[in-house]
Amino acid sequence: MALARSKNAQLIKDGSVEIRQGSVSQLPFPDDYFDVATAVETQYYWPDLVNDMKEVRRVLKPGGHFAVIAETYRGGRFDSLMAPVMKLLSSSSLSVQDQRELFVSAGYDDVKVIEEKNKGWICAIGQKPTPVAGRAVE
Repeated sequence: MALARSKNAQLIKDGSVEIRQGSVSQLPFPDDYFDVATAVETQYYWPDLVNDMKEVRRVLKPGGHFAVIAETYRGGRFDSLMAPVMKLLSSSSLSVQDQRELFVSAGYDDVKVIEEKNKGWICAIGQKPTPVAGRAVE
């Protein structure tokens, strides 16, 4: 956090940036707070993937988007190199299909998973459902 505060000192002073520390399992933000959320190279270490994905969904505004970017994924370009490391770290390594199913099981709509196999990364994007009159969104 000290490095983040140092690199963003002027933006923090201007009120453009706020840095907080928290757990993805219990985000320190109210419901329906963000338009967009991202997770870059972090999802591997989340303690409870489905519930943590739901927690991110909670803080998104209806219609908000969540993007997960990963260079280490099952079936990816670097899988044979990284799989043993991920296993040692007890980290998750999801395939493209696993990532899609995770977003759907956590309640996201309009799920897309983009794979750049030659470059060795995936980007999974989902949208928090917008309430429909007469139907609650879980």
